[in-house]
Amino acid sequence: MCVCTFRRPSVARLLASLAKQEMRTATRLRVIVADNDDVPSGRETVLRAFAELGLDGIYLHAPARNISVARNACLNAAHASLIAFIDDDEVARPNWLACLVSEMDRTRADVVFGKVNATYDEDAPGWMRRADLHSTPAPLRRGKIEGGYTCNVLIKRHAVGAFRFDPSFGRSGGEDTAFFAMLARAGVVMAYTPAAVVVEPVSRGRANLTWLRTRAYRAGQTYGMLRLREGEASTAVGAVSLAKVAWCLVVLGLTIWSPVRWRRAAVRAHLHAGVLGAALGRAPIELYGAARG
Repeated sequence: MCVCTFRRPSVARLLASLAKQEMRTATRLRVIVADNDDVPSGRETVLRAFAELGLDGIYLHAPARNISVARNACLNAAHASLIAFIDDDEVARPNWLACLVSEMDRTRADVVFGKVNATYDEDAPGWMRRADLHSTPAPLRRGKIEGGYTCNVLIKRHAVGAFRFDPSFGRSGGEDTAFFAMLARAGVVMAYTPAAVVVEPVSRGRANLTWLRTRAYRAGQTYGMLRLREGEASTAVGAVSLAKVAWCLVVLGLTIWSPVRWRRAAVRAHLHAGVLGAALGRAPIELYGAARG
């Protein structure tokens, strides 16, 4: 079990949920926590949680404020046949890991992604709850999985091999999308199950449209960069994304009466704007390296 953390006390809450996992009798759970801060700021919190919860755990200091460094530290320290990743601000349901394992057995996939549900404070705006843009969508595109995420995933160790997370995405984010896209191109079989659920409380710092637009733009940049790396012409990528931005703006104007629909269109427009930014060679925005909410 791999967890990357950076100045988040919520990691203790996550570890408490991992201690409650309903495991098969023969399954042994070991938790690896990689702290990406310059100093080992999370050590005391993590080690205390290990002791109080009776978890078999390893704390690693993986500095650089580069999330890829922390993820790779986890992979290097994980020697079990199955490796799971989950985020430090999430809470796993008791049957989460069992559902991932069950789906892996059923499909014989090498990688299985689960569902990430956002939860909102009582004072969150109504449009935010109805739009639910903070939840992570299934990693399906035209019915296929061509990328993925590390916030809820189980991986067979042999499928990883020498593959590692790209440090060039380590401050902007999107390192997980690039990693699983690389595995997909290598022929690794991937599946998804909505039964394996983790919950991600939306912090106050993220409960706004600005954060959603920024995240969408960054996701678009990652997608655009991957398409360029695969050999697509920047002019073609840019032209298509520009047309999609224009269409989203039209939809926004037509749905301005709906608090949910125009915001969805705005977020979608920023996603395609990110692809356009990548085609134009704009430097990726950095989401990691500062204290997070």
